[in-house]
Amino acid sequence: MALLDIRAVPADSASAILFDMDGTLVDSDAVVERSWRLWCAETGVDYATLISAAHGMPAEGTVRRFLPHASEAEIAAATALQLGREYRDIEGIVPTAGAHELLATIDRLRIPWAIVTSADTRLTTIRLAAATIEPPAVVVTRDDVVRGKPDPEGYRLAAARLGIDVASALVVEDSAPGVAAGRAAGAMIAALKGLDGDLRLRTLHDLTDHLLSRAVLSSP
Repeated sequence: MALLDIRAVPADSASAILFDMDGTLVDSDAVVERSWRLWCAETGVDYATLISAAHGMPAEGTVRRFLPHASEAEIAAATALQLGREYRDIEGIVPTAGAHELLATIDRLRIPWAIVTSADTRLTTIRLAAATIEPPAVVVTRDDVVRGKPDPEGYRLAAARLGIDVASALVVEDSAPGVAAGRAAGAMIAALKGLDGDLRLRTLHDLTDHLLSRAVLSSP
């Protein structure tokens, strides 16, 4: 599939890159797997089934899906317990391959960017710090929206806060709910982990290389 030209957007709008966090900029797989494995052991939910569906979803959505008969109070308590574990556990959290290089390139090329994550604000702050990633001016977390991914609300809000048309933005995602959210928002998609997108990335290094090649081609 041909690489997407992030700068090929209408002249009267700006372009930007909107990143998911977990699995895209931050490798938190070890923490996520540990916390959900423990939760499954406590609730009797099959771990393999849950973990295949949980990635990219807010914790509350996962709890609600796998405890369909629980009351609202029980869902809230289970979600709080799960999040509490993830707040305390940062062991193994690192930036994903190529994340720091890509963000440095974006800053150098003066491309606006934002983060749109299914994590809440507290967890987002903890994980970005653990991965030594300085947050951008615009960060949209689960606390900022009524509906989490796969709903497009988060990506539309990020674009609005950047002052751009979301259709001119490139969403970088590594989960099916995230890709669905970006598509529903009307953005272009750069997909990791074999997911289908307008641009398919093996790692974030691919996007860095593309941006740099475009910068060379467009220089006088």
